[in-house]
Amino acid sequence: MSTKKIAVFASGNGSNFQSLVDAEKKGKLAGRIQLLVSDKPEAYVIKRAKDEGIPVFAFQPKDYENKQAFETVLVEILKGLEINLIVLAGYMRLIGPTLLQAFPNQIINLHPSLLPSFPGKAAIEQAFHYGVKYTGVTIHFVDEGMDTGPIIQQQIVPIEEKDTIETLTEKIHQIEHVLLLQTVNLILKEQVVWKKKSMKEKGVKKDNESEKSHP
Repeated sequence: MSTKKIAVFASGNGSNFQSLVDAEKKGKLAGRIQLLVSDKPEAYVIKRAKDEGIPVFAFQPKDYENKQAFETVLVEILKGLEINLIVLAGYMRLIGPTLLQAFPNQIINLHPSLLPSFPGKAAIEQAFHYGVKYTGVTIHFVDEGMDTGPIIQQQIVPIEEKDTIETLTEKIHQIEHVLLLQTVNLILKEQVVWKKKSMKEKGVKKDNESEKSHP
């Protein structure tokens, strides 16, 4: 049985990338990290990857004509490495049709809130300032929307009176490291499959006409 190959996409510090690398070194990751992709050439995660001897593809989107152009390059690189799973771990860019079509049901995203609450950027700060008593971590398959794909796993993180944004962020990161490794292993062992949301689950009420079959 061949080893499953992983590419991690990240835009920042890369603590979740590092947690996966550390798990692989301990024999706890059911695959091998073959590549780090970053859209921020100055991001600290790149230093982490280089220190670990992991190949890096760093790019600036502005150097390409459009999203399709740089995603076409990414697809060529990822296909060349025979990547089985793409893990978005702090990658702050929406995935476009080019990548989605090339890797159907093979891209997951880690998000620091209990989706569908607080999607998009600054999710931890959004939850903290909104005053909710609970936030959390979500890992989901990626679709064409922003943090809208089918949810794989979630875990609650309480927001306590004494919490600051910094302490809450640290609590969320600790959960992320555990949940991400667990989820990646489940997927690589084929114990998780894409389950497309029904129209009802998406909050769309079907009328009689939409349920009819048409030639």
